[in-house]
Amino acid sequence: MTAPGPAETPGFRDEVRAFLHDNLPAEWEGVGALPGTRRRDFVDRWRGLCAKAGMLGVTWPVEYGGRGLTKLDHLVVVEEFSRAKVPVGTPGDTLSMKLLGNTLAAWGTHEQKLRFLPRIISGEDIWCQGYSEPEAGSDLASLRTRARRDGNQWHIDGQKIWTSNALNANWMFLLARTDPDAPKSKGISMLLMPMDQPGVDVRPITMLNDTQDFCEVFLTDARTSADLVVGEVNNGWAVANSLLSHERGEEAAVNPILFAHELERVFALAKERGADCQPITRERLGRAYLGVAVMKALGDKILAAYMRDGSLGPEASVAKLYWSEYHQNTTRLAVDILGRDALVWDGDTPMRWFRADDAGAPNDSSSWLSVHLCNAMAGTIYAGTSEIQRNIIAERILGLPRETRAV
Repeated sequence: MTAPGPAETPGFRDEVRAFLHDNLPAEWEGVGALPGTRRRDFVDRWRGLCAKAGMLGVTWPVEYGGRGLTKLDHLVVVEEFSRAKVPVGTPGDTLSMKLLGNTLAAWGTHEQKLRFLPRIISGEDIWCQGYSEPEAGSDLASLRTRARRDGNQWHIDGQKIWTSNALNANWMFLLARTDPDAPKSKGISMLLMPMDQPGVDVRPITMLNDTQDFCEVFLTDARTSADLVVGEVNNGWAVANSLLSHERGEEAAVNPILFAHELERVFALAKERGADCQPITRERLGRAYLGVAVMKALGDKILAAYMRDGSLGPEASVAKLYWSEYHQNTTRLAVDILGRDALVWDGDTPMRWFRADDAGAPNDSSSWLSVHLCNAMAGTIYAGTSEIQRNIIAERILGLPRETRAV
């Protein structure tokens, strides 16, 4: 990391390396090299070790279970873990830690932080995100789920869709309309809701690769405590935008690290298949290599700005647009190198959601097809479509006129 700003905490990188050295075998080839069942068992055990050693939630305040370190120190963990071919947490931590945890750290009450943040780090609570609805995807402000206050409880009715990890989660953070008479993006609140109750019906959606990472969630008089509103009542839109900014900002710095290691697998695949001698493949590999370099420079700039004043501007949309389209092109290259072998799914399905397969995964068709068709192709949709990112860039960075919107 070369961005100007605060340096790493002295000695922290050495601590991370010592932890990895003490807890991984010398012949370790990467979590992706393990077969499916063993891979999942390892990741669960590994997460427990990481939590006990203070490798998770390092930027959160000490009083809530974190270590009070900087974003640069979090990147140290990502860099060293990626080099050692192990994950930072489980796939579900994308939602529990990166999205909700960071949002609670910024917006939550003292009681909410004290209750939930330590349990997120320990893995006792697993979260899912209730944002998208059948009639409210990119236009999230059109959501129809409603929450009605009655005494010391909220009563929630509605439907959420494409809810990652809902089968495993015991809590959901969701957006609901708490003032039906307010304008479109007003009158929305973010609520924290327990999943284990009669009013919550979770129905899995089977994907192309036969996984069930996504679900529909039907809420019929589901309930949660009145004090489990994140931020102020009817100010959930601001909280939601903050969450997305955290997501895009962290991705801007972390994704170049993950994609650089993934690109090493693409280079190895090209060499294995003899495609590294083909001029067009060599050109595409070169573009991918430059793409990671550009991505890293952009991520460094965004992270440095965040560490200076704690805010993420519209530049985060540039990074999101760039990495999501980069990842589609690079994984498409891997599938093209596989050639006719990509017509048949062979091997284990990846554990990762939305990103690269686990480090050390073999270059089989199931790995690359899953990453390309089910992960990379979704990257230009979730967390704000490419069209939305281009509008943000045009209006907030380039100063172009706002897009005409339907009345």
